[in-house]
Amino acid sequence: MWPDEFNFILKDAQEVTLNVPSHDASEAQGQATRRQALKVRMSQEDYERIWPLAEARYRVQGDLSGKAITLIANNPHYQKWHPVDGGTEEDMSDSGKPFQTKYVVAHFLLDDVSEKADA
Repeated sequence: MWPDEFNFILKDAQEVTLNVPSHDASEAQGQATRRQALKVRMSQEDYERIWPLAEARYRVQGDLSGKAITLIANNPHYQKWHPVDGGTEEDMSDSGKPFQTKYVVAHFLLDDVSEKADA
């Protein structure tokens, strides 16, 4: 299960379709596999906190109940969707001190989860 403490990261996720080029020589060239994914812009700090969850599949609850996600981080098949710089934002703290927040854009593969039922 996806840790509840990180649900806020998925709150504003955008559903996208990835066209992943085939690496299988037996398949026709130029054919791509279509995969559903979530595109998320999160703070660098939050990304570093979820990094240990990368490349593993987690079931999610709430609006995405019945789905599973996998954070794309190092998989060579998904290199085009590895985490990238998401820019920075300037802000002012309550004490009046300026600070900067760095962001990362990351993708999570999104799959349906089917439960096995007893016959």
